[in-house]
Amino acid sequence: MNWIERFADVVVRAGVNIQPGQGVVLNTDTAHLQVARAVVEAAYRAGAAWVEPVWRDGPMHRSAVDHASLDQLRSSRPWAVRRIQEWAEQGSAFITLVGDADPHVLDGADPARAAAVRVEEQLAYRDAVMGKLRWTVIGAPNPGWATQVYGEPDVDRLWAAVGVAMRLDQPDPVAAWQQRAATLGERGATLDALELTEVRYHGEGTDLTVGLIPGCHWTGGGMIDDAGIPYLPNIPTEEVFTSPDRRRADGTLRITKPLALQGRLVQGLRLTFEGGRIVAATADEGQDIVEAQLATDEGARHLGEVSLVDRDSRIAQAGIVFHNTLYDENAGCHVAWGQSFPFAVPGGVGMTPEQRAELGLNVSGVHTDVVVGGEGITVTGTGPKGTVDIIRDDEWVL
Repeated sequence: MNWIERFADVVVRAGVNIQPGQGVVLNTDTAHLQVARAVVEAAYRAGAAWVEPVWRDGPMHRSAVDHASLDQLRSSRPWAVRRIQEWAEQGSAFITLVGDADPHVLDGADPARAAAVRVEEQLAYRDAVMGKLRWTVIGAPNPGWATQVYGEPDVDRLWAAVGVAMRLDQPDPVAAWQQRAATLGERGATLDALELTEVRYHGEGTDLTVGLIPGCHWTGGGMIDDAGIPYLPNIPTEEVFTSPDRRRADGTLRITKPLALQGRLVQGLRLTFEGGRIVAATADEGQDIVEAQLATDEGARHLGEVSLVDRDSRIAQAGIVFHNTLYDENAGCHVAWGQSFPFAVPGGVGMTPEQRAELGLNVSGVHTDVVVGGEGITVTGTGPKGTVDIIRDDEWVL
């Protein structure tokens, strides 16, 4: 079985669902070269007019972190913002390949520099894709990632695990994802009908209640762009999610999976919330990089996403820690601090930043998912119809 060709086909046909004559922006790492070539080939076969690779490289980024000033690392470049806006105006599709080639590449670097982001560029990108264009983020196996999972660069073994998680082992992976997306969509519709006002995560070391925005929409599986074309923003995806009211979160969270963050590995992370804000963050490893990211802007300390995942997830069934947020977040319930999804509320995409903020949506240059689910986790929802169990002991029961 040629995993790479099947992978590329799923990215192009189920992920961004490229249409003839469409432009494609491919964000990728130099470690993903072989996979990136396959994706480009599949995109052109699907009728893409052009494919523009935008390359990342860990060691090059380390050079920037070591030698550029903090202001330089944070300063957005007008030409980069214009480029993103022009891609969006052309109706381009955006593909992002992730999978850290070396999650320790920034070990020993100054935490503030390592966590620095160009906020205006990040916001321009998110404004372009969130709810307007088709985009997908997907993990591409490489030796560095395999070493994190297995202790050796066994890429074939990682491809086998990724193949199962991405349903590449099915006779028709694209059809399999369409079916899974339909199931998740039904879960989202069920949650919408409950008109929940808050959700509570409860388990060992975790007891967090998060308020929801009235009329918020739960998204599960795929989405549909302005032209009515379906796509999958994340592959794999096993979640149903929405954006909460950034002002309403109280309690504690125990993060149950390692977090690869800004070239560092974070383990044993614990968060405390008061009045919607992260007021304390401690970790067994990598606490400094978490604190540095939380200092990015005011929105970084507030939640932008709450998500529900149960043990029926293929990633959960794999029984391994992928050391990749895209995969591990789909192994269990998770939340994200930082940027909200404007499409989570009716008319949100067309609102001004001030209107979104008034509703309770969060604005930030970062969006970081952390897993809180797994064995023993229970999630309840409260609304006008009372309190209901959604997930009990990591099993969807709603």
